[in-house]
Amino acid sequence: MEHRHAHPHRIDLVVYPGFKSLEAIGPMSVFDYANVHLRARGQSDGYEVRITAARKGLVKSDTLMALEATQSLAGLREQGTGCTVIVVGSRHIEQVLGASQELVQWLQAVAPSVARLIALCSGSFFLAEAGLLDGRRAATHWSVAGALAQRYPRVQVDADAIYVHDEVVDDAGTRQLWTSAGVTAGIDLALAVVEQDFGHALALEVARDLVMYLKRPGGQSQFSVPLAAQATRHSGVQAVQQWVLAHLAEPVTLARMAEQAAMSERHFRRVFQQETGQSPSAFVEHARLEAAKQLLESRGHWPLKTVAAHVGLGSEQALRHLFVKKLGITPVAYRERFGD
Repeated sequence: MEHRHAHPHRIDLVVYPGFKSLEAIGPMSVFDYANVHLRARGQSDGYEVRITAARKGLVKSDTLMALEATQSLAGLREQGTGCTVIVVGSRHIEQVLGASQELVQWLQAVAPSVARLIALCSGSFFLAEAGLLDGRRAATHWSVAGALAQRYPRVQVDADAIYVHDEVVDDAGTRQLWTSAGVTAGIDLALAVVEQDFGHALALEVARDLVMYLKRPGGQSQFSVPLAAQATRHSGVQAVQQWVLAHLAEPVTLARMAEQAAMSERHFRRVFQQETGQSPSAFVEHARLEAAKQLLESRGHWPLKTVAAHVGLGSEQALRHLFVKKLGITPVAYRERFGD
């Protein structure tokens, strides 16, 4: 399906001293590559990206790079905001936040007129400070998720999501609210925006240009199960996690895991929970889900019952139940969207 457009989507990318450079450059590149492919199709540019800051001029990032703001917050407020506003994050967000009340007040003022308001990584703190996330689910970088939840108890912080897409419906109308985890998650989110605006095919072309997979829906975890296992400090627990990953097709019971760790079941359950923040059964469930997703992506011809058997779920019904519970979609729908 071809998505036609009369005018480009205007995107105002908001930066400030100490912003994360990659979080600005990543989405900018996504929208630029989208324009390149639209031109190749004989269409006009789909995006007009502008750099916005408290004051016009060069704005230093957290690296040697700086971006030149061509729009000021005050000037943009007078002209009217674009259809999309993106606020990037910072490595030292709580320090930056205190010095950026002008940005917070600007967000409060313009939010009702912004069709799509996006905060990348710790940029979610600006939206939370402005009261725009109260009572809403939001993503942020895992390292500051606890601080966001503690500072803003009315925000439903999802410490695991890659990005969260929500809609706000009030007297001002209906508008979109997006938040994401860090750096590469901002690129995932930008690809999702392109897919929303111009369809899956264009988003896939851009992903290929960036040598990325267009296979991470917002509800996926910020961490793969193997990566989480590598991060476990307790050698016994890590050994059990690696054993589970190698034996997913088999019955994996608490008794078998405890035996691998040379612990009693009760002691193993307690130690595992302390070390990983989840129960042994939850880890096994997540491992099976991730393995099933990988098979659906790479083995598109396999029957669902075969996929279920390879990850130890036993039946197609069990596979479907797990996908709907964890991802909100069926295995068939997942394979249609993310399979080869």
